Amino acid sequence: MEREKKRGKLYGVGVGPGDPELLTLKALRVIKQCDVIAVPGKEPKETVAYKIAEKAFPEIGGKQLLGIYMPMTKDPKVLRESHDAGVEKLKSELDFGKKIAFLTLGDPTVYSTYMYLHKEIEKEGYEGEIVSGIPSFCAAAAKLDMSLAEKAEQIHIIPASYQIEESLKLSGTKIFMKAGKKIGQVKEHLKDCKDDIYMIENCGMEKERIFHGADAIPDDAGYYTLMITKEAEE
Repeated sequence: MEREKKRGKLYGVGVGPGDPELLTLKALRVIKQCDVIAVPGKEPKETVAYKIAEKAFPEIGGKQLLGIYMPMTKDPKVLRESHDAGVEKLKSELDFGKKIAFLTLGDPTVYSTYMYLHKEIEKEGYEGEIVSGIPSFCAAAAKLDMSLAEKAEQIHIIPASYQIEESLKLSGTKIFMKAGKKIGQVKEHLKDCKDDIYMIENCGMEKERIFHGADAIPDDAGYYTLMITKEAEE
């Protein structure tokens, strides 16, 4: 009787916000130990996540690379089809007993499309593990030399690509993720805000830009842009 093949394991690996020196020791170890490196994109070597990992581990190019296309859309049908296709590609490698490191920017648990794949893979009986990465807003706060919260201050993480009007009424520190495409709208909503306002684009990457104050924020910004507002000190 033929022995049943042992299934592989899927790791969701956070590679941090951009600076390869912020890649954790655990993430680096998992990347080195895995047989396959999966990334969210058609051309693996062209993805931001791959380029970050490559700077920390140049030998990564010698591993099997697997591109998983994840379109930037809110269309549920397109998303479902892309997720299903991604799950099938991962399963085809896991069924050969391979260990897969799926690289994702920041931390896999914060607005990451990877989590859809992770949950589906586990539903089908495969083993999965999440390897935390440094979130972009933590790296941005360090770059800005600021504290996100102290004492009883609250922190609110807000997806800027959705409606944000009600979020602006919240007290404490507000972090607007993925603000690039909506930067004009966010800026308009913040024009009368009395909070301290910061914007950082491409944190830890090339062409990093930092702005302080609503008037200083440009009308154009890239995808990897976030904004932080803090209640002004009295």
